[in-house]
Amino acid sequence: MSKTILITGSTDGIGLEAAKLLAADGHHMILHGRNPAKLEAAQTTVGEHTEGATTPLGYTVDLSNLDDVKSWADELADNHPAMDVVINNAGVFQTPNTQTSDGLDVRFAVNTIAPYLITRRLAPILGPGGRVVNLSSAAQAPVDLEAMVRYTGLDNMAAYAQSKLALTMWSMELGLASDDAGPVVVAVNPGSLLATKMVREGFGVAGSDIGIGADIIARAAVGDDFEQSSGRYFDNDAGAFAPPHPDAEDATKRRAVIDAIEALLS
Repeated sequence: MSKTILITGSTDGIGLEAAKLLAADGHHMILHGRNPAKLEAAQTTVGEHTEGATTPLGYTVDLSNLDDVKSWADELADNHPAMDVVINNAGVFQTPNTQTSDGLDVRFAVNTIAPYLITRRLAPILGPGGRVVNLSSAAQAPVDLEAMVRYTGLDNMAAYAQSKLALTMWSMELGLASDDAGPVVVAVNPGSLLATKMVREGFGVAGSDIGIGADIIARAAVGDDFEQSSGRYFDNDAGAFAPPHPDAEDATKRRAVIDAIEALLS
């Protein structure tokens, strides 16, 4: 059955490849990007993979600006009352400007807080059978809650690894708390050092086949084997559901991450 699927960060890399796969399978894609020209190109490319070459909808939003994210999430809820899947794929590792206009580390803003805000705002329209797929990473490090809600000048790897663990932690907490009326929420490591712009610029290596990551995103979004996966972590390096960082299995620490995000957004 055809589903309506939102995927953030879908103008290049794993996000674009996953959008093409899902469109080719007959799903209705909603694309997101930060750069209007790149978004338009992605819409054209994904449209070529849809039945009838239908151009998918696209939204240009800077996920580092949380006020814009709030407005966009409300707009999505108003415009798409029958959404089925949200894929929070957009991510930042290395960037010239690491502090947002709100005084946050851009890695936490884009990788952790914006996906939380999008998920919370759209959960009511997902409902039973809906899914939220959050792109985590093998890079996970204990979260400094102060650094998550106030810029402290963390280096690239520290900020990225902490932001991805924080994402995994709130994914598990919301997923485990979800009942039959709510969507499945799952965190997925798509694979280490895949051939993305992030890997090339951040690590100086070409990376492995990007299709590895696109395939698991598509599977997590619509595959039967993820239907009962709420609150779990899938490690594509292992090719299986697996334990995340130990902090993500600590309910008190998971709750502390969510409480800190909620306080920031209130």
